[in-house]
Amino acid sequence: MVAFANAKINIGLQVLSRREDGYHNLETIFYPVNIYDVLEVVEARDTRFIPSGIPIPSGGQDNLCLRAYRLLSESHDLPPVHIYLHKTIPIGAGLGGGSADAAFLLKLLNTMFALGLSESQLTGYARQLGADCPFFIRNTPVLATGIGDVFEAVRVDLSEYHLVLVTPRVHVSTAAAYRGVTPDPKGRQLKTAITHPVATWRDTIVNDFEVGIFALHPEIAAVKRKLYENGAVFASMSGSGSSVYGLFSKPVKIVDMEKDNQVFYVGGER
Repeated sequence: MVAFANAKINIGLQVLSRREDGYHNLETIFYPVNIYDVLEVVEARDTRFIPSGIPIPSGGQDNLCLRAYRLLSESHDLPPVHIYLHKTIPIGAGLGGGSADAAFLLKLLNTMFALGLSESQLTGYARQLGADCPFFIRNTPVLATGIGDVFEAVRVDLSEYHLVLVTPRVHVSTAAAYRGVTPDPKGRQLKTAITHPVATWRDTIVNDFEVGIFALHPEIAAVKRKLYENGAVFASMSGSGSSVYGLFSKPVKIVDMEKDNQVFYVGGER
């Protein structure tokens, strides 16, 4: 059985405060985008994870997909399977690809083996795998708060826009990203700003990680600048980077960015 696990982007990302457990309280919009990894599960004599496409660190021996399978098998009598993952979503780029793979595997196993798990139950399993994994169970736009694991539905529709997603060939350290941010408990009223026309977002919606990351990696800042120079209505880094996306009112091709970056063109988001 096959499933297609999509990526997500962050629309705005505000770091509100540092928690006693070492995590941070955040506020962001998660929005699904049509860039996919491909998952296939086949019954077998033993359980294996078999990756292809973009290389996965350590060969995926502790991949979230394996962890998702093992978690579900603790409470259900699952047979051994081979898990094939063809990786297309850039890794460690702020797009949630690993979380999407794990969440979609839970849903795939639920369907394949007729486990009868509800959306709420699947969400409970996903929460044990990572803060943003539960988002991909329902896979619709949400305002995410807490550590990125408390969701509230929001009305955001980018289907009339063309998305250009650019991933520079640079690794961004999450620890370094947080060191470059000064938490602001007041935030910037993201829940209100997101309801206004996309053309206004450039002045009202920000990613708090951009200032510090752009200072460390000016090539990422250059990508955002180039997107605006080519007519983006709104452009932003996703998560703590390194991916940057631009929303365009019409199709666009930015050839001079394709040499040094991985570029996706997505026409219509839903």
